[in-house]
Amino acid sequence: MPNLSASKKSMRQSLKAKVRNYKTRADLKKAVKDVLKVAKEGDKATAITMLPKAFSVIDTAMKKNIIHKNNAARKKSLLARATA
Repeated sequence: MPNLSASKKSMRQSLKAKVRNYKTRADLKKAVKDVLKVAKEGDKATAITMLPKAFSVIDTAMKKNIIHKNNAARKKSLLARATA
């Protein structure tokens, strides 16, 4: 447990950020998994229609510094190749 008031505040802030980031990270994982699942089943048309939503979720996570920009690019490339 922190002793300094600044450390206590930092801990409170990091816990709030952790909760906030968890939702975005969960949305990201679900979007990627859903597109890959549909593409693997062979329904390419549906997977292609799901791509813009998945790309949007990936870009949002990147913008919020939850994932690195190269990681975001890699995920988008993976989805694009899976639906092609």
